[in-house]
Amino acid sequence: MAGKMLYPELFKALERVRWNLDHDVPWASFDAAKLSDEQALTIKMNAITEWAALPATEMFLRDNRNDSDFCAFMSVWFFEEQKHALTLIEYLKRFRPEMVPTEAELHAVRFEFDPAPPLETLMMHFCGEIRLNHWYRCAAEWHTEPVIKKIYDLISRDEARHGGAYLRYMKKALANGGDDVKAAFAKIGLLMASAGRSSKPLHPTNLHVNQQLFPKDTVQSKLPDPEWLEFWLDEQIRFDRDWEKKVVDMILLNLSKLFGRPIKTLQELNRYRRELRTAAATPA
Repeated sequence: MAGKMLYPELFKALERVRWNLDHDVPWASFDAAKLSDEQALTIKMNAITEWAALPATEMFLRDNRNDSDFCAFMSVWFFEEQKHALTLIEYLKRFRPEMVPTEAELHAVRFEFDPAPPLETLMMHFCGEIRLNHWYRCAAEWHTEPVIKKIYDLISRDEARHGGAYLRYMKKALANGGDDVKAAFAKIGLLMASAGRSSKPLHPTNLHVNQQLFPKDTVQSKLPDPEWLEFWLDEQIRFDRDWEKKVVDMILLNLSKLFGRPIKTLQELNRYRRELRTAAATPA
């Protein structure tokens, strides 16, 4: 993809704000009375889910073979996402060793994703980072134990920065492409912001990615409890309509900046998507 390489700048920016597992996590503040078995199990499930950055990275490298700039950035993204899994596992090792995921449980989420259009995948993961930032912020409020509250705060900030990095690559794609790029982003943006109309959470780890393995072809389907995510969101951290509105508003705000026009509702985004589709179908 033509244009200025973003990886060197993003590497430096993320390096400057990177937190340290030993020094920035207040391990000595652990309060055993404030960690229930129920809460510890959710930490295990999130650790396994974060491990799915491994197959996602393999997918990104395969489907973006012609974009060395983006693939180089994957080195940073992959490192930080695996660090999230490692930190959650480290927490369990110290305070709930019987809950530590086994290597087999971690390996279960490593399976091949079908090839997909790179632009659509980029937009999907951009929205996924926004959603994960809000999920983890909500989880930090739900937890009562101070160390895990801090860990979720740290990793939620990483997810927000990752979303910002993906946005930079989306802007680069837009500068190199035309309305077809906008159409790809608008289509996936509408899908990912429409979780309120879906029976399942819309996040890359809960979407079907391998036709041959269907229906067990989502990351969540590979967890020890495939139904865990919905229960965590609905019954435990209570990710309600107010939280969901924050996610949708953030997606729409960023798409407004990306497209250079105000888009405040899903209806406006859908209208813009139809405009792009009509323009593409109209002969020059």
